[in-house]
Amino acid sequence: MQEDARAREWMLADEAVPIRLMATVWADVAGVHDDLRTADDLDAWLDAAAVDRSGQGSTAAELQLARRLRDAVRRLAAQVTGDDREAARSATGDVRAAVRDLNEVVAQLPGPRITLADGVLKSTTSAPGSAVTGALARVAAESIALLAGPDAEQLRACYAPGCVLYFVKTHPRREWCSVTCGNRVRAARRYEKVRSAR
Repeated sequence: MQEDARAREWMLADEAVPIRLMATVWADVAGVHDDLRTADDLDAWLDAAAVDRSGQGSTAAELQLARRLRDAVRRLAAQVTGDDREAARSATGDVRAAVRDLNEVVAQLPGPRITLADGVLKSTTSAPGSAVTGALARVAAESIALLAGPDAEQLRACYAPGCVLYFVKTHPRREWCSVTCGNRVRAARRYEKVRSAR
């Protein structure tokens, strides 16, 4: 029985949109999972992240664009945080390719243009190919702001056992992406302490 994409709980729902995009790759005891498998999954994620797609459904090409964006942001987050875990970086291994991919997506943002109509110059704005592509371009712009802006210093990889997520350190004592990961680490430490005391 397939889970309804619209009823899904998404990982790290309180984080910034780029972190939430990266969290569509996650891990558990069964392995690494990808929440962006279909165009419906992408629509559900955009809606859950409150990224306006103007009611337009995603295409297969836009799903691939979103996955490419996500993998690039994950690879660049690994670069920023010094995270060398293969599973955490996702599919894009080359930093230069990740930079290129992110820049190509953000280039889809509407930009100022000038036109000449009946001898009069007018200012216009270029429109993206679709509302979904424009939405992904806005996510790419937010990702650049996170990865290369002042918050980059607070970006962290979660090193809880089996976790492949990233988070922004919002409190000086925060070490994990979620309470669940923190509990998992504390339980593992307690188990090791009890085991070594025997």
